[in-house]
Amino acid sequence: MRQVKFLSRGLFLFILLFQSFFAVAKVYVWVDGYGQKHYSDRPRNGAQELAIHPGYSWYTIKRVYDGDTVLLQNGQKIRFSGINTPEVEGRYKSAEPGGEEAKQWLIQRLKGQKIRLETGLEKKDKYGRLVAHVFSEDGEHINLALVRKGLAFVTLHPPNLKYSQALLDAQLQAETSLSGIWGRAFYQAKPYSEIKGHYKKGWNRITGVITKIKPTRHNIYLKFSDKFAVKINRKFQELFPDFNQYLNKKVEVRGWLNKSRYGFNLMIRHPASIRLLNGN
Repeated sequence: MRQVKFLSRGLFLFILLFQSFFAVAKVYVWVDGYGQKHYSDRPRNGAQELAIHPGYSWYTIKRVYDGDTVLLQNGQKIRFSGINTPEVEGRYKSAEPGGEEAKQWLIQRLKGQKIRLETGLEKKDKYGRLVAHVFSEDGEHINLALVRKGLAFVTLHPPNLKYSQALLDAQLQAETSLSGIWGRAFYQAKPYSEIKGHYKKGWNRITGVITKIKPTRHNIYLKFSDKFAVKINRKFQELFPDFNQYLNKKVEVRGWLNKSRYGFNLMIRHPASIRLLNGN
C-alpha cells in the first residue's frame, strides 16, 4: 500500500489520537505452497500482521443511492465496506423492507456534513466502486451505526476485514433485540426445503443439516441435499475451522442465494456467515 512519507506535526498527532480512539481489527497475511496470498482476521503459524495506513481526506456527498452506497461530489461512488442494506426501488430492482428506512436515515445523518473514508486491502469492488468505512465529521463510524440500529446486516468480504469484530458484535446486539430488519418476517431464517422455483432473491437466511462435504478444485460444497449447497471458494478456506465440524449438524447460513442447473447454492466468504444452531 502507498505510504505517506511526510506529515505535518499536527496531522501526525491527529492520526495517533484517532487510531487510539477507534479499535481496528488486525489483518494477517501469509503465502501458501503455491505462492498464493491469504488473508485473515485471526493469527496463524507463519502469518504476518499487515500494516494498514488509512487516508484522512474529507469528502462531500452529492447523492445517496441507498443505505450503503453514495456518490461523492468528485464523481466517485462509495460502497460501504462490511455491510449491506436492503434494496430500494430502482429501475431493475424491487424495494425490500427496510431499504427506504436505511436510505432516509443515512440522508438525515450526513446532511450538511463531510465524510472521511478508510479503505481496505481491496479498494474497489467488481463495479468499480470504492469500498470504504465511512466516518462523519463528528467521528461516528457510519457503517457500524447502520448495523447497530438494525438497518444493515454484516457481509464480510476478505481481505477487507477491518472492524469486523465490532460489526459482528453490533449485529448480535441488534439481532437479539429484534431491532430494524431483525424484527421483520421478511428476513427470518427459513428451511432450505422451502426454497422452490419462485425463491426470494437477494440476501437470505437459510437453515438445514449438512449431510455431505464435497471438495472440488476451486470450491468446497457443504451440501444440505443434492439440490442445495453452501459454496465456499478455496481461497477463503483458511478462514474457516475444519469443515467436518459442520457435518451432520444443523446450521444457519447467510448470504446471497443463487440458482444453478443443479438446484441452489449460497456462497459465503467468512465463517461469520455460518453458525451451528442449538440442539445439534
